[in-house]
Amino acid sequence: MPAPRIGILTAGGDCAGLNAVIRGIVCAAGHRGMEVVGFAEGYEGLLNPQTAQVLQVEGTRGIEAEGGTIIGSTNKGRFQLRRGPDGSSNLPDSLVRAARTALEQQRCSAIAVMGGDGSLRTALHLSRAGLRVIGVPKTIDNDLESTDVTFGFDTAVARVAEAVQNLRTTAESHRRAIILEVMGRHTGWLALHGAVAGGADAALIPEIPFDADLLSRFVKDTERRGQRSAVIVVAEGARAKAGRQMRRQTGSGENRLGGIGGYVESLVARTGRETRCAVLGHLQRGGSPTAFDRVLGQQFGVRAVELCSDGMFGRMVSYRFGSVTDVALADAVNRRRSVSPDSQILRHAKALGLFLGD
Repeated sequence: MPAPRIGILTAGGDCAGLNAVIRGIVCAAGHRGMEVVGFAEGYEGLLNPQTAQVLQVEGTRGIEAEGGTIIGSTNKGRFQLRRGPDGSSNLPDSLVRAARTALEQQRCSAIAVMGGDGSLRTALHLSRAGLRVIGVPKTIDNDLESTDVTFGFDTAVARVAEAVQNLRTTAESHRRAIILEVMGRHTGWLALHGAVAGGADAALIPEIPFDADLLSRFVKDTERRGQRSAVIVVAEGARAKAGRQMRRQTGSGENRLGGIGGYVESLVARTGRETRCAVLGHLQRGGSPTAFDRVLGQQFGVRAVELCSDGMFGRMVSYRFGSVTDVALADAVNRRRSVSPDSQILRHAKALGLFLGD
């Protein structure tokens, strides 16, 4: 009798730790006499099931230390939610049928989806359509409400902290102010943690619209105190009190958050201080994951297999209060976790002297 199978896919933007989750799933499944089928290129793999491959334990040895994902990912493609006349999002029946057919062709009784809020929304629709789905939260933004931390976040914070420290040396050499624009979409977790870890002087985040005049005064004060440099971390979704989030159009016509770093550079330059701007970009997504993300990713993978074995579908793996657990997938999506005014990290950042723009 053939071994039972679990399908897996990695959807949306990549991040460090995806391979660690894959390794955890493959090992835990093998321990239970199950096979794992990897669908290539995110949800697109469900439309091309012939590209799927059975993943063996030996073939995943050591991948927990590698960045990216060995089965590929995409945040585009045909597998998209459609907005109905009433404003609700739905997954077309043709895509649901395609997903069900792909799982049947590969003899998969369930599928584990590694993704952020958008990818997990799609997973929720598949679950509601009757497919056996497990969600695994993945985002460097750390903005999912039903988990204290997502894998990939710790590595991205380390990248930001390293960039802050590297920029400090060149800023000190030339008495400059340097602005570092980082990712994070509509939340400031990455910018705030990265600024604290790297010893930045300021962090501008979406949750606290910044005052341009106070920012100028802050930069002037650093000079008056004889400080040779000022390093300011700016989240891509940050905005001035009198402005809005800035976006830029890509060559493909897509509107993306970005450009706020250049705007802040122009504001700081008006103080007379020599100023530069650096955009960290996809360096935050790439490279080898930190030890924390390697451990967390593999634990998430093991828990996903446990949920499948126990028939607990429509759930999302979660990390709460220091333990790996799970929550209802329906309770996990469409609920953004923002930096609240009373959050501990925000209070401690202020106590450390970090300027937050207000």
